[in-house]
Amino acid sequence: MIRRGIFATFLLVYGFLVLPFADFMADRPLEVKLGYLPHPQLLKILSADHDLIVAQSAVVKVLFYYGTIVGHFMENVIIRPEHANMYRTLQTATQLDPYNMDAYYFAQAAFTWQLERIDEVNTLLEHGAKYRTWDPWINFYLGFNHAYFLKDYGRAAVYLQRAGELAPENALFSRLAARYYYESDQTKTGLAFLEAMIAEAKDGAVKQTYTVRRDALLAVFALERAQASFVAKVGRQPKSLDELLQTGFLQRIPKDPYGGKFYLDENYRVRSTSKLAGDNL
Repeated sequence: MIRRGIFATFLLVYGFLVLPFADFMADRPLEVKLGYLPHPQLLKILSADHDLIVAQSAVVKVLFYYGTIVGHFMENVIIRPEHANMYRTLQTATQLDPYNMDAYYFAQAAFTWQLERIDEVNTLLEHGAKYRTWDPWINFYLGFNHAYFLKDYGRAAVYLQRAGELAPENALFSRLAARYYYESDQTKTGLAFLEAMIAEAKDGAVKQTYTVRRDALLAVFALERAQASFVAKVGRQPKSLDELLQTGFLQRIPKDPYGGKFYLDENYRVRSTSKLAGDNL
């Protein structure tokens, strides 16, 4: 009888304390669930001979976390990821294993287009380039970042030339290096990069991120071509995208996959109210 009373009391305590705590854990904001890693030097000591496994585990954790967020994004559910923590986790992983390509690959995908944290990503890539001396892709990323985001075409050409030397069979590297990333070809340059990354993508969430960005740039490219045709024939810039529709240079205004609306700014550049950046990616 006493045992039954103790057991019943235990169940009551469990119901009042443990179950609500489990509900709280399940309902926590997603960004909290990524967790934090100790300082890289301390973690290196603690991981002993298993630093490569610890590094890969950290990268996989970030990929899984980001994949969950992308899944919600595709369902129009906005969840803001903890980008700073994601970056610190990747940085720690590359300190433990500087050869881990997944960390550099993901940093390039997640921290350039939407966040424009180009300097931080380039710092990470430069670290990787010191170790992955045979790898053309890190130089490709560096070249693209310097050209497309930083407008430093000279340094971009150097990185792209190095990528071409490491992979002479890949015509893309040499072709982009030869063009020196002229600013007038910015949209084409972005499309070339994105097509290459979609083809190389191994992670589904990263592939989806690049695909959405590619679709957005294709829409921009279509608008830019219609605008260029209008200027060539009429001799002036169109007042708006609606004028391109009304004059037949454009059949329809393409949809912005990020949910915004395209327009021409005061300098007649094609822009979108979304700034081509998802709120949660």
